[in-house]
Amino acid sequence: MRIIHRRRAALVVSAATVLLTTGTVSAPVHAAGPPTADLRADVDRDGTVDLTGTTDTAGEDTWTTARGAVFLPNLDDDSKRCKATSPLGKPLSDARLASCNDAQDAVVNGAEDAADLARLRTVPLPELASNATGRVEVLTGLTKTRLHIKRNGKWSLVLPGQKLTAAELRAGVELGIEGRDIIRDRAVWDGRAVVRLTVTADGRTTSDDVTLRVAPLLTHHHAQRAQELLVTKVKGTDPGAKAQQKFVADLTEHAKAANLPAPRTFTGGEFNDVWAQDFFEPGYVGMTGPGGKSQSIRIMIRSVQEWRDAGREVFTKLRGPGVGGVQLAYGTDSGGTLDSMGNLETIPPHAHNGKSYPAGRIIQGQFPATGEKPAKSLRTMLASQGLQDPLLLDTGWLHVGHVDEFVQFLPADTPRGWRMAVADPEGGLKLLRDAKAAGHGAKRLFSRPAGTFPVPKDTIDQTLASAQHREDNALAARKIAENVAILKRETGVTDAEIIKVPALYSRASKWPGVSAADSPRLARTGASTTFLDILGKSPKKSGTASGRSSAAAAPEPTSAWIPGAINGVVLGNDRYLAPKQWGPVVDGKDIFTEAVTAAYAQAGMKVSYIDDYYPYHLGSGEVHCGTNTLRDTSTAWWGR
Repeated sequence: MRIIHRRRAALVVSAATVLLTTGTVSAPVHAAGPPTADLRADVDRDGTVDLTGTTDTAGEDTWTTARGAVFLPNLDDDSKRCKATSPLGKPLSDARLASCNDAQDAVVNGAEDAADLARLRTVPLPELASNATGRVEVLTGLTKTRLHIKRNGKWSLVLPGQKLTAAELRAGVELGIEGRDIIRDRAVWDGRAVVRLTVTADGRTTSDDVTLRVAPLLTHHHAQRAQELLVTKVKGTDPGAKAQQKFVADLTEHAKAANLPAPRTFTGGEFNDVWAQDFFEPGYVGMTGPGGKSQSIRIMIRSVQEWRDAGREVFTKLRGPGVGGVQLAYGTDSGGTLDSMGNLETIPPHAHNGKSYPAGRIIQGQFPATGEKPAKSLRTMLASQGLQDPLLLDTGWLHVGHVDEFVQFLPADTPRGWRMAVADPEGGLKLLRDAKAAGHGAKRLFSRPAGTFPVPKDTIDQTLASAQHREDNALAARKIAENVAILKRETGVTDAEIIKVPALYSRASKWPGVSAADSPRLARTGASTTFLDILGKSPKKSGTASGRSSAAAAPEPTSAWIPGAINGVVLGNDRYLAPKQWGPVVDGKDIFTEAVTAAYAQAGMKVSYIDDYYPYHLGSGEVHCGTNTLRDTSTAWWGR
């Protein structure tokens, strides 16, 4: 937006207009005025600030998801200066730990940090008078941004009132802007920054404004290529610790087979928290950098669970060059099971009913019967990004209550680019009925050998005869169908695009000798390295170990009975890692393994299996719950 101050503009126009009179004909003649301020940014998002054409001028005063200059919240730590302890060696508070990043100091921390700056440039004014001066300032978003100027090849902070010289304005000035934070609440800050260039010459002042917006913080979907796995690695020699160490070793082999690096490991904090999916959610921000290449920063979202100290590893283990983290405000409504990040998944990009989600759409679980939802600070932040419009589903029928327990999205070679997979308890019961009809009713439901950890002894006949099991799976089937109906309505996905994965559910108190009050089904929101930990201990969290209110626990919800295949990890467009099924073995084959393999083949995926019986399955989760995944960040979120 170019502004010529009114009083001075009038003087310029009156002085520049000369009437030539020849008979009855008169015409205005305009003398050339002083050069006009012209500030530009990468409005068309091609990675270049156009100084000679008009590609970056139209729409420079507005911002939409399709057009408008973007800058990054510079929350990584390119110079690795952020510490986890005080000078005395004591752990920093959560707030201090989260507060360190590249945007909190006044310097540009090397070449990598400079790449995180969004460029603005002034159009050179070679005819500018020698007495001219200029300045640049942030009008909107001042406290949320830092503006830097490049002088003699070095970056420095633009200070209030700092002047630009005539020589600089003649040559053109290069500026860089960074965000100091993400959008946490658009009612407080909607992410916009308005930068103004003002030039004064020959008694005339002109100004030009450009509007930018901080890049939205986005969550990953499974159509993005997996790049790295993360998992908790515990120490110790007890059976639980050994089982977890074996899981990490096996996961490393599966990663290698998928051409991925060895998984990065966490310690799990005070509670040896093995639920790597739950204590943080990988996110990312991006813009187009020089040469049209993607410039992105990973930003890990710590769960809003203050008691869960493993979340601190977002800052102590992951933060560094190209990787930052955010911690949202704890509140009276935060800390429960719905705030675990396994309760946050993302539908891949789609458009339906006039609405487009080029970066995908978030789904989260809620408990409609009690009104419980994920913490307000988390929901507000996600919605404030303006792109992934979180959709809430009913997970109140599940003991842990996470969406990853019954639905997932798979990359597929289809016009949509993905399929939806859902757990199918009716399909699981049909496998048992077919096996019974074939004369195998006396087979054990679980083929896992008895050992250190409890294995149910139920047979196929006993399972099918159990009214409890029939009720539990009828509940699961009904609730899954209700959620699928919502997803079909919101996305346009059809039955032909849905893969049904055989599953069985049962209430928590099914475990032999374990009551509903101390069931392992309470464990996923806690942490454990021994079976006694799973059964008895809970983390530092008021209320029940799961963080659910007592009202939400009646009637008793369900969890996966046979290890939930839907709760696995997409390792590639054609590769899926599922929990080992340990189902009934008929004629030398696990009938659930065979059925799960066939189901995923419909999406063109080859399934491999990993034993996660302890601690994940016994803790009411599976391999997806116990791992996390960093995925490709290069695709433009505006759909270029």
